[in-house]
Parts: sequence; structure tokens; C-alpha cells
Amino acid sequence: MLSSLRRLLPALALGLAGGTLAFALHLPLPWLLGAMLATTAASLAGVELHSPARSRQGVLVVIGVMLGSAFTPDISGALGRWSLSLAIMLVATAAMMVFSVWFSRRIAGYSPDTALYAGVPGGVSLVTMMAAGTGADLRVIGITHAVRIMVLLVAIPPVLQAIGHVDLGNATPDPARWLMLPGPADTGWLIAAGVGGAWLGRRLRLPNALLFGPALASATLHLTGVTEAAIPPVLVALAQVLIGVSIGVRFAGTSLALVGRAMLMAVAQALVLLVIAIVTAWVGHLLTGYSAAAALLAYMPGGAPELSLVALTLGIDPAFVTTHHLLRISLLALLLPLLLKQKAAA
Repeated sequence: MLSSLRRLLPALALGLAGGTLAFALHLPLPWLLGAMLATTAASLAGVELHSPARSRQGVLVVIGVMLGSAFTPDISGALGRWSLSLAIMLVATAAMMVFSVWFSRRIAGYSPDTALYAGVPGGVSLVTMMAAGTGADLRVIGITHAVRIMVLLVAIPPVLQAIGHVDLGNATPDPARWLMLPGPADTGWLIAAGVGGAWLGRRLRLPNALLFGPALASATLHLTGVTEAAIPPVLVALAQVLIGVSIGVRFAGTSLALVGRAMLMAVAQALVLLVIAIVTAWVGHLLTGYSAAAALLAYMPGGAPELSLVALTLGIDPAFVTTHHLLRISLLALLLPLLLKQKAAA
């Protein structure tokens, strides 16, 4: 374990440095974007960085507990009213997947297997696991999903500013609140939600069990009023750094010259998907009255931990956003094997 920590330290130090610089420059989402951009640049420059695989698992549990705390008793009646928005999200997801697979096959020229897995709008862990046993190009799939998440995260601040539904300037907590800690009893409930939720998520075979298991356990505790505790902001910042690092190091071992075309194709695809998400979010806002910012984060294709964390950090209805991503990933987990069987039969 100590050796794994030593290997992670350079990437973590670089991520913290990038986050600190972005924070000092008053950039939006500083800890996430700063860490992501710093480690991505280093990876593409040939610096050997190791993935925080085990640390990311712990971070997913923490994020899950944080997301569950957004499900307060006040919103219990809102769950049923989200049905129209959830339906709009599913239509948008279908449109995104049809376009992505078509683009990957016809424009990028990838094989049918690679095009299918690269075109799935989300669930990168599930997609990579399923693609490993096929003839798909795992490098192209990894680059496509990593670049998509990176493009979406970089685009979030300017897009949110443009639609005018959120003030990013108020997203950073007051320095006096950074180390605010819950009391012993509340801390115990949060730990129980994390540990018990992770076990339950795996037991129920939930998609992204380490994220959604703790989220469901924490949501149950908060909806029933057992606890109102929230995760300290300093842990939120650290979670952002580790998520940013985990994205950036996905480009380790690659060179810009070697994978330039794949990255170019991935950027072009991600930009079109972003436009689809923006248009659909605005339509959803007009039809349902929900915040366009919340709809945008809910409808964006993939990166459930990243986008849910952004919603939590910016205070953009994280319960609404998390529910949409849970439904999307659950349906993808159920439907993707059926799509693969149909492709194999054809």
C-alpha cells in the first residue's frame, strides 16, 4: 500500500498544484479543472504518472455520501415530478448514442465493435470492462471517453455563465467553513452510509456501486431526517483533485502525435454531443420549469461522478442531477448487452 501511495504522490502533487493555481486565479471549479488540466498536460508531454485507482474508489464512496446529503425531506415530493425530465433525458441519450455510433463508424472509420463502445454516452467503467473481451480498440475507446469528459468539464463554466442560471462566483465556500466538521453522531452516520452503502451497492450489483450505493444509503438517512450532516468542504476539494487527476492520467503513455487523430475525432464528437445536451436542456427547462443549469448537468453524456460532483460543488440541484445519471447508467447496463447480442446476430 505504501508503494502504491509513493507512485501516486507525483500525480497527486501535480494535481494539487494545478488546483491551487486555478484557485488563486479565481477560476471556476478550480480544484477539479486545475488538477485535470495540469495532469493531462504532463501526461501528453510524456511524464509518467500513475492512476489513483484505489484512491478513486474511496473518493467515489465519499462523493456518493455527499450526493445523498442533497436528498433532504423537502424534496421527497419532487421525485415524482421529475418523470417528464427523466423521459426527456432518455430521448436525448438515445439521440446521442445514435449520433456517436454513426460518427465513430462513418466519420472516424472505427470498427463496428470500437464504434459501439466509443459511442456509449456514459458508463466508461462499464463500457471498458465489456469491451475488454472483444476486438474493439481499447485505446481509442479510452481516449474517446476521457476526451469527452474533459471537453464537457471545460465547457461547463462558460456554458453556465451564458445561460445565466447560476453564479459561479459564489461556488467557493468561505475560508472559515473549509474545516467545519459534523459532530460525532453525524460523523458515525456518514461513515455508516459510506461503508454500508458500498457493501449494499455491490450486493445489489448497482452500476458504479461505490458511487450509487453510498448515495442511496446517505439519501435514505437524509430523507428520513436521521441526519442533516454534510461532508466538510475540504474533503469536497480533495475529491475534486483526485477526480481531476484520475482523468488526466488516462492520457499517460500516449503522445499527441500518436493519438492525434483519435483525439481530434473525440473532440469533434464531444462538441456535437454538448450541443445536443444544451438544446435538450433548454427544451427540458421550457417544458418542466426546472433550472436549465440542472438540466444541462443531468443530460450531459457521461461522467456521472464528475458531473454529479460539479452539481454538488456549484449547488445546482445535485439530487436532480444524480437521479438522472443513475437512471441513465442503469438502463445502459441493462440494454448494452442486448445491443451487443443484436450486433453479433447481424
